[in-house]
Amino acid sequence: MKSLLSAVCCLLSLPATAETLTLQQALTRALQVNNTIERARAEVNVVDQSRRQLLSAVMPRITTSGAATRNSEEVAFGSGEDARTVLPRNDWNYRVVLSQPIYAGRREFRAYSQAKLGVENAREAERGTEDAVLLRVASNYQAVVDADARLDVEKKNMELAESRRKQAQAFYEAGEVTKVDVLRAETAIKAAQRQMAIAQQSRQLAVSMLRQDLDLDGDIDVARPERPLPALPVQTELEQRAEASRPDVMAARNNLTIANLEVKKQRGFWLPTVTFDGGWVNQKSSFPASKYSYGALRFNIPLLQSGEVEARVAQAKEREKQAQLALEDAKTIAREDVRKALIDLRTAETALGLANEQLAAAQAEYQQSFELYRAQEATSLDVASSETALADARRAVAEETLNRDLAALRVWYAAGDIKPALGLTGESK
Repeated sequence: MKSLLSAVCCLLSLPATAETLTLQQALTRALQVNNTIERARAEVNVVDQSRRQLLSAVMPRITTSGAATRNSEEVAFGSGEDARTVLPRNDWNYRVVLSQPIYAGRREFRAYSQAKLGVENAREAERGTEDAVLLRVASNYQAVVDADARLDVEKKNMELAESRRKQAQAFYEAGEVTKVDVLRAETAIKAAQRQMAIAQQSRQLAVSMLRQDLDLDGDIDVARPERPLPALPVQTELEQRAEASRPDVMAARNNLTIANLEVKKQRGFWLPTVTFDGGWVNQKSSFPASKYSYGALRFNIPLLQSGEVEARVAQAKEREKQAQLALEDAKTIAREDVRKALIDLRTAETALGLANEQLAAAQAEYQQSFELYRAQEATSLDVASSETALADARRAVAEETLNRDLAALRVWYAAGDIKPALGLTGESK
């Protein structure tokens, strides 16, 4: 039996090379190396380049073009100094042209404003991704902490069963009880070992998920977080925070502004467009001149568009209504997420309190039962029953502690304030 216990403990012990991480170190590393966050940051750059592309549409453009031509005929008129070649046999020309948009119904300006809001949406998506990853990392970290606590619980439960086995063995050797009492104790030891193996499996699964988010290899050792989460504000304040600053709400608010700009942009197609072109030309032909420059102010006024613009404006207005409804839905979801998270937290706190009371009662019951068993005033079944109740109470405390910690994290996440709650204000890279 001792050799089996040693083997189990050896199997469950952490390797000497396990990397030790605090919660703050794990969260900071996640912000630095997590691939999901990196993809979200790259998307911000992609959208920002689209903004720069739209900005180029209202900036001046300079182009140069040229040609070399072999003609079958050469045509000229005049003679002497007045000779002018209209069509050279070997012709060439090149020109440099400047083009600058001046006015286009402010469509480009509104498209650029939409692009800037698109960049803000990408940043909000990045923030939402960071919050989700931080919640996952913190949850997995807490799961590892809880698994370590469960391992300690199962070791204590195994000690209870071993203590009962020793007592039963002593009674059996003294002829006071039958072999059944010893076998019952050994069965309890096996059950505790099985629960320990399950706890170890849970730990390894949590560590695996933590490694994936932190881009680590090998085992990870953790410590219970020293910094507690801040006290929660009242429910009304949490709901207001969620409506004001959650990434999905901010994105929905930006989408409404984008839709409003789209209505104005489509109306701009009723307005004229004005551009300025300037150029310099050099050519072999001397007619009308071999070198000259020009400037031109060009405009285009739409007179009849057969309802095209009206249809596009109407479509943009409907998109605006959809964006308004999406914003209202986002606010509603944010409020309800906070409320559901608070309900889960209160339930977890109540369950943890009851689990602690259950543990105190089970501990007292076990001590009394074991004392009576040693005095041969209670049977092994009485001790086994109280031992099982104590083991279950210990597991319940560990489980409800994890549930309480995770529920508190989800409240801050639902309110959009998980970073400040975890002490990461201002840290994003």
